[in-house]
Amino acid sequence: MISQAVIAVIGAGDCDPATAALAEDLGGQLARYGMTVICGGLGGVMAAVCRGAKAAGGQTIGILPGTEAAAANSWVDIAIVTGMGEARNTILVRTAQAVIAVGGEYGTLSEIAFALKLRVPLIGLQTWELARHNQIIKVFPQAQTPVEAVQWVLKQLPSHQLSSKTDA
Repeated sequence: MISQAVIAVIGAGDCDPATAALAEDLGGQLARYGMTVICGGLGGVMAAVCRGAKAAGGQTIGILPGTEAAAANSWVDIAIVTGMGEARNTILVRTAQAVIAVGGEYGTLSEIAFALKLRVPLIGLQTWELARHNQIIKVFPQAQTPVEAVQWVLKQLPSHQLSSKTDA
C-alpha cells in the first residue's frame, strides 16, 4: 500500500478574511496533490484550510484539544479528540511529514517550535519570524503564496507519497 502524505497546516483559531482566503487556497492546493490535511480541527485558519481541501476533494484530519468530536469544524473528516488542550500540538506536528504555518498566534508559535525541535520540514506563509539577540534569524523558509508553499513541501516528500489529482 502506498502511503499518502499528511501535511499539517497550523494557524490561529481566529483570523481575518485575507488569512482565511490564503488558508483556503492552500487547502485546495494540497488536496490537488493528493495530500491529507491535518490541523487542530477548530475555526479560523483550521476551518479555512479544511474547507479548501474538501472543495478540492481532499481528506482532512482534526486533532482536537477537547473531548468532543462535535467541536470540530464542519470540514473535518476524521476528528481525533485528545482532551489534552494545547499539548495536542505535539501530536499534530509528529503526525505530519511537513508543516505549513499560516499567520498564527502563540499556539502556532508553539507548533513552529515543535516542528523545529523534531526536525519536521517547516515553511511559513505570512507567519512568525524568529529573532535572537535582536536579529531576525532565518530558521525556516517563508513562502509568498500557497502555491510556493506547496511546491516547497513537494520537494521535501518522497515521491511515493504523492498522487496528484491534476494528472487525471
